[in-house]
Amino acid sequence: MLEVQIREKVFPTQGGRNGGLMRPIIRNVAFKAAPGEVLTLLGPSGIGKTTLLRIALGLDSSFDGTVRLPLGRIGAMFQEPRLLPWMSVEDNLRLVRPDGLTARDVTALLEDVRLPEARHQMPAALSLGMARRVALARALAVDPELLVLDEPFASLDPGVASDLAMLIARRVKSHGTLVLLSTHDAAQALSIGSRVLVIAGTPATLLADIAVPDDGAARRQMLDDLVSRFGFLSGGKG
Repeated sequence: MLEVQIREKVFPTQGGRNGGLMRPIIRNVAFKAAPGEVLTLLGPSGIGKTTLLRIALGLDSSFDGTVRLPLGRIGAMFQEPRLLPWMSVEDNLRLVRPDGLTARDVTALLEDVRLPEARHQMPAALSLGMARRVALARALAVDPELLVLDEPFASLDPGVASDLAMLIARRVKSHGTLVLLSTHDAAQALSIGSRVLVIAGTPATLLADIAVPDDGAARRQMLDDLVSRFGFLSGGKG
């Protein structure tokens, strides 16, 4: 079980750390999630989704609130791929598994993210979209119980994004993985999520926590309803 309760997260304004001026970024965001759920954190760009994910991962402890992480391994993919530039793609994957990945494991991971030819390439030779797919493969390589993904489909062609969304869905179904991912695209959130958490405002707060229906027509109606309720989502009705 993942439990997140953020009463308040503040950032210093320019010169504020010494002057005591602090600006609230997130306030009153709380949710729980169980294994096998896919929570999509939906909100406009720059609202604080990345900060919220860092808190959920335990990487940011300077907030008022609590986080309870599930037991087991955690895989994370950030907006920046963060591949080690002096290591090949294969070595970047092997790095996160000190117990070792077999050659077959590496092949399977790269085939899953549609990069079977990238095994021996260096990060500098990859496009941003390719590097982000390697970062997803690296997150999956640890066989995580919790998978946290920050805008995982950015910089990707729609077909590749759809393939990776199906990959994540298969992972959830076969392993019971709990997934928490962020996006600013409402249609994308509904296509992959079992729940949608809408955050917006200044400071950002949780405006809605909605279960996504299985029926396609019901999802399309939900998309229309979300866009109607939250005007900032109109650009994500793709």
